[in-house]
Amino acid sequence: MLSSYPIGTPGQKWGDAERVAWREQTTIKREYQQEVVPKIQALAQQFTVEQYGALSYDPERYPLFCIKSKHWDANKPVVLITGGVHGYETSGVHGALKFAANEMERYSEQFNIIIAPCVSPWGYETINRWNPLALDPNRSFYANSPAEESANLIKLVASIREEILVHIDLHETTDTDESEFRPALAARDGVEYIPGSIPDGFYTVGNSENPQPEFQKAVIESVSKVTHIAPADENGEIIGSPVTQHGVINYPMVKLGLCGGVTQCQYGTTTEVYPDSPKVTDEECNDAQVAAIVGALDYVIQTL
Repeated sequence: MLSSYPIGTPGQKWGDAERVAWREQTTIKREYQQEVVPKIQALAQQFTVEQYGALSYDPERYPLFCIKSKHWDANKPVVLITGGVHGYETSGVHGALKFAANEMERYSEQFNIIIAPCVSPWGYETINRWNPLALDPNRSFYANSPAEESANLIKLVASIREEILVHIDLHETTDTDESEFRPALAARDGVEYIPGSIPDGFYTVGNSENPQPEFQKAVIESVSKVTHIAPADENGEIIGSPVTQHGVINYPMVKLGLCGGVTQCQYGTTTEVYPDSPKVTDEECNDAQVAAIVGALDYVIQTL
């Protein structure tokens, strides 16, 4: 069916006027400077906190920070953790910060760790998947990216001299993906909106070019101690992709411009927490993200 989304003309791609109309109906719903930045700054004693950029929409309101191991050692493998690429996916941001506060110090003994906890602070504040230009940062990780959020992270990654061994990108799949964001995407692109389903539970997305099934399995096993894992649907799929093992699907990360393809890492996973399940609390969602990182790093330590 053609989208009945309130902005645009069904079957026609959005132009500048529609993008402006979309942006004007967004509102600030929570404060990055109150909810996120203080948690980052509180870690400055333990770790190195650096500003790696700012969003031009409002540079003072939207500085971009990373948290790095204090004693960086060129002989240690590098772990990159990213959260809030989709700003509305709350546990991606706060799960990354909880890992930094509670677990990062001990894992810094084996790894150099760098965390970008909130890649899209405008999206965090407006609870949006897109940026103000109606661009999806998580489809914009490629050369000369038009999304500032993605371009700034690409620049940060390029500044790391050592090879990145592990990249864990923290995400959520929410009910609003189906009620708001996918209909908006169909309207923006002037295509047919085909309703889908939202899986109830946690799953991971591996790189189809380098799936690392045992690594993904270790992540799933760690998270299963905290929250439930999403089952496959009647077609043996999760969000339209074949389930390759319990709770795991794969995407071509680089081809799709996903954050999960921003490095050439050996071990990469994109987590997907389901915060709208009646079976979980917000804190359990954060804990699931932490468990994913811990499971991933414990697995990699065994291979070193």
